[in-house]
Amino acid sequence: MLRKNFKFLKWCLLSLLLIFLLSGCGSTTEPYHPEEKLGPQINYTITGIDAGAGIMGNTQTALEKYGLKNHNWQLQTSSTAAMTTVLGKAIKNKQPIVVTGWVPHWMFTKYKLKFLKDPKMIYGKSENIHSISRLGLQKDSPGVYTFLKNFSWNTSQISEVMFAVNNGTSPQEAAKSYLKKHPDQVKKWLSNVSAGKNKKITIAYVAWDSEIASANIAKEVLEKRGYQVDIRAMEAQPMWTAVATGAADFSLSAWLPTTHAVYAHKFKGKYIDVHQNLHGAKTGLAVPTYMKNINSIEDLKTK
Repeated sequence: MLRKNFKFLKWCLLSLLLIFLLSGCGSTTEPYHPEEKLGPQINYTITGIDAGAGIMGNTQTALEKYGLKNHNWQLQTSSTAAMTTVLGKAIKNKQPIVVTGWVPHWMFTKYKLKFLKDPKMIYGKSENIHSISRLGLQKDSPGVYTFLKNFSWNTSQISEVMFAVNNGTSPQEAAKSYLKKHPDQVKKWLSNVSAGKNKKITIAYVAWDSEIASANIAKEVLEKRGYQVDIRAMEAQPMWTAVATGAADFSLSAWLPTTHAVYAHKFKGKYIDVHQNLHGAKTGLAVPTYMKNINSIEDLKTK
């Protein structure tokens, strides 16, 4: 327990340091100047999230494929919380910023953002979020497997939970509130799901806002049916490893076919791709809409 608390404290301190560096010493306080080249205005820096996220690997590929590394561009590792904090500050002051972005996420509803065009298709087209399970789950926990087959929602529905969490509600309470408002959806998700009889289930999820929402929703729904559910946040590779090795029963956090492609390939045959639980997900580089002359990743090099 002491080790876990130390790791959590270390992560918090690192995030606070990154927020300070990115919002203070590491970036300009000047508003965006469209007549000037973008690179020098933001120290040729793209503000990212945790290093293990699939979008970070794709962004490193984008830096190579678009020739941005040769023009001094770099990717700043931080955390989702640090990135959104810096993004909010930049937008408040009409400052230039480029971030790693994805949908579904509350920032695309709260702020006016746009994805940069990706002619080389580094980030792929729109994606789907998949529910994946460990081998053998269908046989020894058929009720849980049936839930995974039933579970799906859309970007507006998941955003309802994410907004509540962003406004200060705990993920657990946000999930409970959502379920109270949508009893017909809960009924659909639990259709033909057998009673859990206190069977223990572990859900692994990537600690993105969207996946925090889905994991907490799944926990609350399955507990209604009598399961004991433990949810565990981790980075993408450990999440896939947990499912592939049976350390976790399932995850609702597999972004395919692009963001988590490397993990899907690495663990092929060691997990079950059960169902697509959300359609129309997307990742890429994003900027505020007031940066009107920056519309493509290629513009980072030329404008």
